[in-house]
Amino acid sequence: MGDKQEPSSLPVAAQSPMTLLFVDDETNILSSLKRLFHPCGYRIFTAASGAQGLEIMQRETVDLVISDMRMPEMNGAQFLEQVNERWPDAIRILLTGHAEIDATIDAINKGHIYRYISKPWEDNDLVLSIRHALQVKELEREKRRLEELTRRQNEELKDLNANLEEKVKARTEEVRQTMAFLEAAHEKLKQGFVTSIRVFSNLIEMREGALAGHSHRVADLSRKIARKMGLKEADIQDVFLAALLHDVGKIGLPDYLLEKPYASLTSEERHEVGKHPAKGQAALMALEQLNGAARLIRSHHERFDGMGYPDKLRGLEIPLGARIISLANEYDAAQIGMLLSKRLKQAEALLFIQEGSGGRYDPAVVDAFMNVMKESGKTDRPVPESALHLEQLKPGMQLSRDLVSKHGDLLLSKDHQLDASLIEQIRGFEQLGDKLTVYVYDR
Repeated sequence: MGDKQEPSSLPVAAQSPMTLLFVDDETNILSSLKRLFHPCGYRIFTAASGAQGLEIMQRETVDLVISDMRMPEMNGAQFLEQVNERWPDAIRILLTGHAEIDATIDAINKGHIYRYISKPWEDNDLVLSIRHALQVKELEREKRRLEELTRRQNEELKDLNANLEEKVKARTEEVRQTMAFLEAAHEKLKQGFVTSIRVFSNLIEMREGALAGHSHRVADLSRKIARKMGLKEADIQDVFLAALLHDVGKIGLPDYLLEKPYASLTSEERHEVGKHPAKGQAALMALEQLNGAARLIRSHHERFDGMGYPDKLRGLEIPLGARIISLANEYDAAQIGMLLSKRLKQAEALLFIQEGSGGRYDPAVVDAFMNVMKESGKTDRPVPESALHLEQLKPGMQLSRDLVSKHGDLLLSKDHQLDASLIEQIRGFEQLGDKLTVYVYDR
């Protein structure tokens, strides 16, 4: 990766570069990581063991730590647990193999890692993931700064004399502006969180190969059904996030199981696949913002008649969000050939869902789904949008579609607003040889 890829990923990067620490007992991996991130302008330290990494942390201010899982004496989970206890503000990322799911879950629970990345990694994905993590960290710092500023200004307001009406008005206006900035920062942080989930979902689908786009389609359909059923906005958000991540528990499964339709699995294979909802919940357990979504992931293969898994829940015992995701998941899976022994056409998949009402699916969810499908056919109209190339992009434009690379990797999510920094980052990405078409809303 050359220097030209490096737009200013953070506004203050030139004044105060972020510091990265790579920990791995294999020198060739450390060299590869250092070589990959050297053009990015970060301060970089390397350590050949967890103990050496802790020594560096004691004398240097480190913003982000990437540690391998398998290391002698102190493994990655143990090392990141100590980092979490002593330097909780440092972002913690774990490099792990597909077969290390139990150790990874241990690292999530004890080390409160920001995310884990499977080996071997793809360079562009890794650079973008690290850049996004540091951007989120910078937003959190700015949010805390604004909150502290608001607190101090509120204290000053309490001390003002009641007769200084004009001064009170002036300070009140300052507070109003500060709160507006705080809300904008919070909204950007929330958008960044959802984008992170989309990116993670995209990485899961890269592992699953033939299922590309499945999670995003299930999430979009689940959100429409949830809205049609009148769920609260917070519950709709949980349904959407759970649907994006509903297959996270399959990460540890071998490739041949991911490629076989469920109807073609042997009893032993079904038993192995049947563990993935509980594994998915466990993987997200330590992330407070995803607790509600994790509960839905556990139950998204339960059936209304009680014949599902893993808990054999029946009827209204199954969380409503899970009942919605179950239907949306199987509707899409039936059409891409991952549920039955053959692919169903859309009309056949609709009939399959209707015939499962009261058995596989909640009749109320089936009714809402059918209404969504009818309305979709009547009201879907082309979005007023333009397809632009890099030289036509301007700050303030808003994406009308997800921005993806030619390999299907998610770079920016739909509705993201472009600024000069993001346009510069797109330019750097194109210089790697990936020409992009960017769809934006017409104004």
